[in-house]
Amino acid sequence: MKLCRFQIGQSNPKVGLVLDEVILDLTAEGIDRISSLLEFEGLMTQLTGLAQAQLPRHSRGEVKLLSPVERQEVWAVGVTYLRSKKARMEESDFSATAYDKVYEAPRPELFFKALPEKVVPPGEPVGIRKDAQWNVPEPELAFVLNSRGHLVCYTIGNDMSSRDIEGENLLYLPQAKIYDRSCAVGPVFVLGATEADARQWKIELQIQRADAIVFRGETS
Repeated sequence: MKLCRFQIGQSNPKVGLVLDEVILDLTAEGIDRISSLLEFEGLMTQLTGLAQAQLPRHSRGEVKLLSPVERQEVWAVGVTYLRSKKARMEESDFSATAYDKVYEAPRPELFFKALPEKVVPPGEPVGIRKDAQWNVPEPELAFVLNSRGHLVCYTIGNDMSSRDIEGENLLYLPQAKIYDRSCAVGPVFVLGATEADARQWKIELQIQRADAIVFRGETS
């Protein structure tokens, strides 16, 4: 089951339940924020009932999908892949010890990534820093937590990074990671998936320039 935020023309943002190629308008039921839905313990049961309700329905082609992030901060977890650890250590002798230690530590590396107004919605270009020479996308599996810290659903994100700035000095990490349009999230929140389900998913990336795919990659 999938939740989204969408807009029709210049209307206010609406909350939708995605049913194949149709989006059910939950705003007509008085639901105007996804974040409020995430607080319900019986959310899946509630949404199953709403899916049968006589609410306005829109085809995907007639709506503009927005980022599902409303008021939430976006945080990221670093040094999550062994290959990522090795790459960071090779890029910077100065940072090598720090990356080596955090990879084995019980406390993960967490860093602030974006406020909601800085998050890029689906289909729009991400940003890069003009003072950086090496800017890379980082496709991520993202967890959506409610106010009690419970994992409610999953989505995907792009943690744009200026790798040459980060590699120059570990203390430059905020400049490499946090800037306008450096984060993309969505377009939907996926509910009802287990950790076992998530571990079977593939994370894929395509970079397009002038309507041509210049890079494609995937990981588990």
